[in-house]
Amino acid sequence: MAGDPDRLPGGGRKLIEDAENELIFSAASLWEITIKSGLGRPDFAVNARLLRRGLLDNGYIELPIASEHAVAIDALPDIHKDPFDRILIAQATIEGISLVTADDVMAQYPGPIVKI
Repeated sequence: MAGDPDRLPGGGRKLIEDAENELIFSAASLWEITIKSGLGRPDFAVNARLLRRGLLDNGYIELPIASEHAVAIDALPDIHKDPFDRILIAQATIEGISLVTADDVMAQYPGPIVKI
């Protein structure tokens, strides 16, 4: 969304613009962006510092990574090995929040995942 907002499906935009929804971002997402941007990945060409500041300035709540999230990963099915996706799924499950994704693989996990 941050690097190319036009790629955000309409359902995602609708969820973000709904004032009833509490918008949360994970520290794991910024960690992933920082690592992959540093590796030169063009699909992660976003300044993580600016993104974080923009999210906070627009009312998003930051969800830190807690040890409870980390150990919950072992209960996830072995659908794929992406550590960033797995921590996001564990966080959503532990915190009881919806994880919104356009990723078909992430959407295969059980739990509070909303595919857009």
